[in-house]
Amino acid sequence: MSQQNLATNNNTLVYDIRLNRYLNITNRCTLRCQFCPKYNGSKQVDQYDLTLNQTIKAGDVIPLLGNVAEFEEYVFCGYGEPTLNLDTLITIGSELKKRGAKKVRLNTDGLGNLFHRRNILPELATCIDAISISLNADTEAAYIEHCQPKLRGAYPAVLDFIQLAPQYIDTVSVSAINGLANVDIQQCRRIAEDAGCFFNERQLDVVG
Repeated sequence: MSQQNLATNNNTLVYDIRLNRYLNITNRCTLRCQFCPKYNGSKQVDQYDLTLNQTIKAGDVIPLLGNVAEFEEYVFCGYGEPTLNLDTLITIGSELKKRGAKKVRLNTDGLGNLFHRRNILPELATCIDAISISLNADTEAAYIEHCQPKLRGAYPAVLDFIQLAPQYIDTVSVSAINGLANVDIQQCRRIAEDAGCFFNERQLDVVG
């Protein structure tokens, strides 16, 4: 299957990598990660420019979902935090499940509960099969240094989310980047595995 880039009003809302279709639903984020290409002059993943210049609604994306039988996964992932556009996420995810999508995954910074001031995992569980949570630090000091959260109490909140997520979602993985200063990647692994999650070790400056 060839890669596709499905855009509306010059916004790339849907993009394909291998057998996955990715859904780009917001450019807003609760972090300002110093290693993120978005803050280093690029909003590119592979050949796709993920810049968004409008608020994305479910009705913008649903016509672009395509034939669900062609894709191994649909993934909510862009250069923003998908849970900040929660209603759109839930509506699209529910449509995918109704159409029989094999797997729907959410890539998140794990701060959705903190941002919305409630546990959003029961809502996510209605339409999300797998979650990948970005941890990226084994201490609050390192998290603040590298991720520069915009919300107070972000690091305890992401740890709480990692603990809670397996109670609601079938497959939960936690990722951290090997190569960040003052980060113990093995301690990040222990945090993930102690919570009953898989661990995904990513490499610095490798995107996609």
